[in-house]
Amino acid sequence: MKAKAILAAAILAAAVVPASAQEQVVRIATEGSYAPWSFSGPNGTIQGFEIDLANDLCARMQVKCEIVPQSWDGLIPSLQAGKYDAIMAAMSVTPQRLEVIAFSAPYAAGINSFAVVADGPLSTLPGTGETYSLGTQEAQAKARLGEIGPLLKGKVVGVQGSTTASAFMETYLKGIAEVREYKTTEEHNFDLMNGRLDAVVANATVLAAALEKPDMQGAKLAGPIFSDGVFGVIGVGLRKDDAALKTKFDEAIKAAVADGTVKRFSEKWFKVDVSPRT
Repeated sequence: MKAKAILAAAILAAAVVPASAQEQVVRIATEGSYAPWSFSGPNGTIQGFEIDLANDLCARMQVKCEIVPQSWDGLIPSLQAGKYDAIMAAMSVTPQRLEVIAFSAPYAAGINSFAVVADGPLSTLPGTGETYSLGTQEAQAKARLGEIGPLLKGKVVGVQGSTTASAFMETYLKGIAEVREYKTTEEHNFDLMNGRLDAVVANATVLAAALEKPDMQGAKLAGPIFSDGVFGVIGVGLRKDDAALKTKFDEAIKAAVADGTVKRFSEKWFKVDVSPRT
């Protein structure tokens, strides 16, 4: 009996230990300073839309999720260097980024707009309250931008560097306003409120969250909200040779979109549904 007990214990150990040893850990980098997508909460923990979604996706993939903040400029280089396995940082899928990394199926649509001081000369930009898809309504969007352009002549507009906001200004308003690039949205918002900028362009959900803070009192969204086109869709950034992980993310994201989880998280954090339109 003793020998049988030892044998049974050995078989059980052989069955359990490899499963534990093989538990996959997925390290996900996020900016951590881009509320309400990802930001440091009152207790110092990272929270936000992408944090909720990342934990949900990892549960669906049956992997252990580790979320680590990383500066925007270092996200792609650190992914390529193997420091992280994935990026979830409101990163739009662009042709330039697709040259160096892969992306999962989209989990959100990017919507962008201008923010200005409420009592300034740009407070009544044409098209305020309107929305335009740069994919399907580009002609109408260009017509509105044709009205906005002359108002921005000689003005200074802030954007976060290496983002689709920068690409938007380059594509549609090049040579009209001076474009000043910043490392974070907080930095260009600070300069807007201190009179060093006339406007900023950024994700509308991020701007809306910033406008609720005391240090942004006196600012407002102005002009249309733009989506698609240069703003694209938002997906998980992955190394090109990580096909298996991409497949797992794709399946988990599609399931989270289909069952309404992405909609629920986006309405919780943004008050609007930013689920990708399929």
